[in-house]
Amino acid sequence: MSARTQARVLHAATRLLGVLPWPALYRLGDGIAAMWRWRDGRESRVARRNLELAFPGMDAGERQALHRRILRTTARQALETLKLWTRPPAANLTLLRERHGEALYDQALAAGRGVIVAAPHFGNWELLNQWLASRGPIAIVYRPPEAAVGDEFLQLVRGVDNVRQVRAEGPAVRQLWKVLKDGGAVGILPDQQPKAGDGEFAPFFGVQALTMTLLSRLAERTGAPVLLAWCERIGDGPGFALHVEPAPVAIADPDPVAAVTCLNAEVERVARRDPSQYQWTYKRYTLRPPGSGEINPYETREWAKRPA
Repeated sequence: MSARTQARVLHAATRLLGVLPWPALYRLGDGIAAMWRWRDGRESRVARRNLELAFPGMDAGERQALHRRILRTTARQALETLKLWTRPPAANLTLLRERHGEALYDQALAAGRGVIVAAPHFGNWELLNQWLASRGPIAIVYRPPEAAVGDEFLQLVRGVDNVRQVRAEGPAVRQLWKVLKDGGAVGILPDQQPKAGDGEFAPFFGVQALTMTLLSRLAERTGAPVLLAWCERIGDGPGFALHVEPAPVAIADPDPVAAVTCLNAEVERVARRDPSQYQWTYKRYTLRPPGSGEINPYETREWAKRPA
């Protein structure tokens, strides 16, 4: 069976899941989160380690409670996204109970200088993608899954009107440059760890994290404004608040370290609004600064250093 055929089968299964009413979907998500905790699955272990790194001074009981909320939110968000992918975008956008800064995006796009949207892994970024597509064409940078079937599946579920998916690979820079020079919009998830050599280290929750320079280089070289945007979950049901804010000018600093330091500070600011809505199940700190002696923190319980 080809990867495309397998992706279509997965898409059909997703549609079956999507017919579940929201309360049932969330109860299923809560059950998955409980299973992660009980089995101490990968999501549970990675989230716990990230909290140890990002909040070293937090009371153990408080950190455990946050860990539980993160797993619950993560499981709900995953199922929530599958449901969003099975519904018309117009129906999904009715879930935006609040809209803050919507005109800011429209004005930036209308100015004709291009616009770069920095979208942290916070709340539901797939709903944000659909809102952005509702305002006009947008090129979204994504990291393709290792399995071909996963990539085919993303092409199916994200292939809504006005969305162009650009693989985060070498030719991406030229494609995005052209989009911005033509006055278009580019969406980037800026808090994924790039490959070694494709970024700079800067603090993220007090820990040095290899951070992409792509966003800042595009902003500096094209002059396109950068906007921070996210869809924050509000209440306990399927409701969200859209937020669009201008990024500091330092995010386009010609000094790449200064630029990514600003970028990480902005992502951290958004994540601190409600840490349970941030993607703590991602191994953000695997690569360590050259010459630091630090080792991959997900392979040990200690934040160890080799002897100098």
